[in-house]
Amino acid sequence: MSSDRRRERRPAALRTRLITEQVALLALVCVAIVVVTEIALNAFLVDQLDRQLTDASNRAIAFVDRQPPPPFPQDVRPAEPIAPPGQGAGTISAMIDGGRIMVTRLANSGDVQELPSLRDVLLSVPVDGKPYERSLDALGEHRMMAVRTPSGAVVVTGLPLSDVDSTLWTVGLILGGVSLAGLIAAGVVGATVVRRTLRPLDRVAATATRVTERPLHQGDVALVERVPEQDTDPRTEVGKVGLALNRLLGHVESALSARHASETRVRQFVADASHELRTPLAAIRGYTELMRRRGDQVSPDTRHALERVESEARRMTTMVEDLLLLARLDAGRPLESRPVDLSRLVVDVVSDARVAGSDHEWRIELPAEPVTVPGDEARLHQVLANLLGNARAHTPAGTTVRTRLSTVDGRVALSVCDDGPGIPGALLPEVFVRFARGDSSRSRAAGGTGLGLAIVSAVVAAHRGRVAVSSAPGRTEFTVHLPRVPRSDTVSPALVQSERGTR
Repeated sequence: MSSDRRRERRPAALRTRLITEQVALLALVCVAIVVVTEIALNAFLVDQLDRQLTDASNRAIAFVDRQPPPPFPQDVRPAEPIAPPGQGAGTISAMIDGGRIMVTRLANSGDVQELPSLRDVLLSVPVDGKPYERSLDALGEHRMMAVRTPSGAVVVTGLPLSDVDSTLWTVGLILGGVSLAGLIAAGVVGATVVRRTLRPLDRVAATATRVTERPLHQGDVALVERVPEQDTDPRTEVGKVGLALNRLLGHVESALSARHASETRVRQFVADASHELRTPLAAIRGYTELMRRRGDQVSPDTRHALERVESEARRMTTMVEDLLLLARLDAGRPLESRPVDLSRLVVDVVSDARVAGSDHEWRIELPAEPVTVPGDEARLHQVLANLLGNARAHTPAGTTVRTRLSTVDGRVALSVCDDGPGIPGALLPEVFVRFARGDSSRSRAAGGTGLGLAIVSAVVAAHRGRVAVSSAPGRTEFTVHLPRVPRSDTVSPALVQSERGTR
């Protein structure tokens, strides 16, 4: 229901609105013209009919005055019917003298018809010489006039309104047809004109769309897209929008260039610092190990201090190696690309994780056939090791960690799922950001540099893949999608089976 309402409320395109409003406005004008024309024409035709009715009434009065003077005896009829000469077809003539009424109608054939059934209608016409409209049942609407003659009789004359109605209907149909044709023509022409008028706005929108499709969040981005000069005339509304968009793109390009330059300097510094730190860290570890081997020459406190120095040197060496790897990936240095048997890799890494985390339950789900992808085996090993290490470090003892490998639509899906407490909702959008860690991971027990998942994301991206995460209390799943190599490039199934057998 809510989706239907949103669909109904979806705003129409500007082009559609302009054409619709234009046609609707023109339709209102046409309706007003037709109504006003019909009203004016009706008034004119009725006025003309009233003039004809007056003339017909005068002829009827002149005819009645030539008849024998009333009152007629009860058993004597007039010498001739009430049929004044000169009347048009459809004219009704009546004479009322006391209680006697004679009503006639001149038919289209010229015959005179007597209509005694119209007595009540004729008596309702006021005798004041003014036209009134009356309905005569099957004969339709008529304009009628009643006039008293000098002899005292009342002459009623009526003319049909059928000709007026017919003319109004004919004119209405003609005006309606012309208006409809005009609306159709206006809609077609209007659509063409509006489409041509809005072409500059379409070009501006196309430029903005091309900009939105560029990966502005990473790398050196050069915004070469600009609104064409013909659409940046400040004297027009579209030109103002185009000119403002060009200025905005210029500012964005400057900001992106400054950001990229700053990021490049930072990455270069990190790479240089990491490279330079490797040698002194190796020396520190070497000297501490040498001093520890002289156990008889150092005191227990000194030996413990040397062990701590060596341990921290190893942690710092790991951090430096991670930073150096990220710096190389940021610089776009290609990784080694060889067929890697992921099935065997999963078995190896999970076996190592089982040794390191014996208090967890480790499970593997592999397809029947070996799965191979192109890539750097050492880095893919690091990806899976980081995911498993992350699950081991941030879940309590007894947690089940399941590693699943499958193929979907020509791509490989590698997932690591655990039934631990889950990732906090506030941290979930930033799990792949460098140095992003939850409060619980700052302890030595859960430790870590906050670079493990960032390395996972960078290495997977370097393999033209993607990584996703979903988490809720009781279930957290990291899924890595990688492209798969052709069957001819895969590792021998026999080798994989032999490796599995040794496990």
